[in-house]
Amino acid sequence: MTNSNLLAWIDLEMTGLDPEKHHIIEIACLVTDANLNIVAEGPEIAIFQDEDILSLMNEWNVKQHTSSGLVEKIKSSDVSIKEAEELCLKFFQSHIKQHKSPLCGSSVSHDRRFLIKHMSKLANHFHYRHIDVSSFKEVIKRWYPEADEFKKASSHRAMDDIKDSINELKFYQENFFK
Repeated sequence: MTNSNLLAWIDLEMTGLDPEKHHIIEIACLVTDANLNIVAEGPEIAIFQDEDILSLMNEWNVKQHTSSGLVEKIKSSDVSIKEAEELCLKFFQSHIKQHKSPLCGSSVSHDRRFLIKHMSKLANHFHYRHIDVSSFKEVIKRWYPEADEFKKASSHRAMDDIKDSINELKFYQENFFK
């Protein structure tokens, strides 16, 4: 059943920051209601990439994605980028009508650039607007410089990062949008 007030959340892990040169290596998605309660957890998928693609990662990415266990999951995955796209699209289609939900996440405009380049069918499912938790962070930092900052766990695994983003937005809602 679909609902027009539901929010679509995505997080990607990539081999780098340029969607023209780099690739998606993990995707996770979930749906919340307007009050940021998780309605459904979608797939969390390590996407197979061969050594040629993985060799494009810089030192930070190699260290981060190796220590998190993601590199091993990528190497042992049998899920292609297209299969991952289809799985995520089916998940969102079962909850949210096309073009009804903004895309939500932290620095989600960056993820959208990768989706447009590498998963265009999935990118097309969402409304053109987005809810970027990082924008709230930047506004709060400037308007309330004395306020406590939200502390993220920062595992750099896609599902953990989405849940961190939701908790961060809840923190802003509870502390600044009363």
